[in-house]
Amino acid sequence: MEEIQSQSDNYRSSSSSASSPASRVPSSNFFYLRKPGSLRQPISFEDSPEWEDTDADVRVEEGGDSINAATTPVSPSLSKLNSGSLPSPPMPEAAAVTRKTAGASVVWKDLAVSIKGKRKYSDKVVKSSNGYALPGTMTVIMGPAKSGKSTLLRAIAGRLHPSAKMYGEVFINGAKTRLLYGSYGFVDRETTLIGSLTVREYLYYSALLQLPGFFCQKKSVVEEAIQAMSLGDYANKLIGGHCYMKGLARGERRRVSIARELVMRPRILFIDEPLYHLDSVSALLMMVTLKKLASTGCTLIFTIYQSSTEVFGLFDRICLLSNGNTLFFGETLACLQHFSNAGFPCPIMQSPSDHFLRAINTDFDRIIAMCKNWQEGPLLKSKGKASNATRIAVLTWRSLLIMSREWKYYWLRLILYMILTLCIGTVFSGLGHSLSSVVKRVAAIFVFVSFTSLLSIAGVPALLKEVKIYASEESNQHSGALVFLFGQLLSSIPFLFLISISSSLVFYFLIGLRDGFSLLMYFVLNFFMCLFVNEGLLLAVTSLWQNIFWSILTLVTIHVVMMLSAGYLRIRNELPRPMWKYPLSYIAFHTYSIQGLLENEYLGTNFAVGQVRTISGFQALHSAYDISQSSKSKWENLLVLFLMAIGYRILVFVLLHFHVRKNVSLHRIWQCRKSTT
Repeated sequence: MEEIQSQSDNYRSSSSSASSPASRVPSSNFFYLRKPGSLRQPISFEDSPEWEDTDADVRVEEGGDSINAATTPVSPSLSKLNSGSLPSPPMPEAAAVTRKTAGASVVWKDLAVSIKGKRKYSDKVVKSSNGYALPGTMTVIMGPAKSGKSTLLRAIAGRLHPSAKMYGEVFINGAKTRLLYGSYGFVDRETTLIGSLTVREYLYYSALLQLPGFFCQKKSVVEEAIQAMSLGDYANKLIGGHCYMKGLARGERRRVSIARELVMRPRILFIDEPLYHLDSVSALLMMVTLKKLASTGCTLIFTIYQSSTEVFGLFDRICLLSNGNTLFFGETLACLQHFSNAGFPCPIMQSPSDHFLRAINTDFDRIIAMCKNWQEGPLLKSKGKASNATRIAVLTWRSLLIMSREWKYYWLRLILYMILTLCIGTVFSGLGHSLSSVVKRVAAIFVFVSFTSLLSIAGVPALLKEVKIYASEESNQHSGALVFLFGQLLSSIPFLFLISISSSLVFYFLIGLRDGFSLLMYFVLNFFMCLFVNEGLLLAVTSLWQNIFWSILTLVTIHVVMMLSAGYLRIRNELPRPMWKYPLSYIAFHTYSIQGLLENEYLGTNFAVGQVRTISGFQALHSAYDISQSSKSKWENLLVLFLMAIGYRILVFVLLHFHVRKNVSLHRIWQCRKSTT
């Protein structure tokens, strides 16, 4: 903290000289008035202080693992805040030395962005912006709310939605090319984290999803990311999200989201609002951590709304936006001198960022931005990805770990199933095996299948969280629709089987169904397939709405309609054909599950009617429920349930691949419009 204070003192002394009394206008009007005689003259860089371009000698060592950048500062006053002269935050004595990263120079020239509205493209959100970022430095895009900061950041990173048009050029190490996978990292303003995992576990699973190679090779990468973001004290703590554990504070959670991108060892890191929702102390710690990260050679470009004086002193270069226009690009102290010469000197006791925001919100004429020369370097190459098989295995194991810890959504759901099964079993217990018990057994099986399926709606919050995590990981190409689908499918099988076998055993013996191990195993398998189909339905509806209220409302409606058409309240052959029998009774999975369970119970049985006559179980049941006489029919019903489960998963894949991705893109467009309107 003493070092931070010294940096702040250096900044204050420099800002004092930049806004000395000799260059100030009277204090009563220096905030919003320009110098006399300059009202009709546009301000350009001819009005700003003169300085020479910074010469940078960039040498990339063989293998591309480190970079040496020697910068020649322009003057003693401007060099105080240069990345080369600012000391990095001290590291603990026992801490490992952070791996050097080969950064990359980024230059954007005449960059403009327009977003398509309902009919045509709107006015340009970003207008002819020029700037650059060098390895080992922090370049900040600053401006008031709705000035186009996030849009400019996404345009430089190549992450604009296809409906947005970008004009101009972006150069990476002197070459006009797009950023490839693994060469850069992008951190959104809000990132969905998995609260039931520790920081180390979350980063380890992220590394397994992103990087190729063996599992053991990922541990060093994770430890480097933890060290780079100063998360050593929180590595074994849960991220948070449980009602019984507070979890990490916002500052640490924000650092975890940045560390997730660092496991790729990116050369360029883009961060949208790293200080979003952070207090002043957390913001300062965050920027000191990012300064330490930049000192390893990584190129940092991020947006920020405003900052304190101490935080402002850590920036290397600033791109100042207002209503899509670049009012200034250059070094931080040069910005102070530039505004002072333009008639807007910054007071000694005021934060420069606050001063800039107040100044550019007035009728300030456009300042022409300049673009300095950029360094040439090697072309960035795409890094290898983890194989789909590895990703599926990682997602499966991670989901199983989450299920074991998310008692609120999974274990509580198991307890509710057991309570409901006990209630149904005790209500229908003691039925016996007489002919008069057939109708009651049909009712018991119908209630068991229908109510347990309806109770599964309690899993909607957990599924919604999984969909949001998928959307967050898919946006950074860490996952895919097929990978997520298989991972979720495989991880849900043990949990659904645990529910099916525990609930089936309680119900089977309380009701007193037919003895026989094969009959019991079919009952368990049938109920498991019923839950398996229902889980696919839940996931499809949740992926469609991505909202708890509308998902639950839709699912309740679907389940009620399926119960009405399942053939119990009225035999299926007697249902009105245009709608209830065709297609609803054939769409309802309740129909096939109940029919298979009744065939398993009654086919091959006989009931005595009087002393001479007997009737088969099919005849006894036919008046209460439609079943088939074929001995293979119960397996055919099981096959139909399996095909329905596959069909719902295919529907989920389509929704994840198109609908969820579209919603994420629309959310980004909404953020872009929100930042400009």
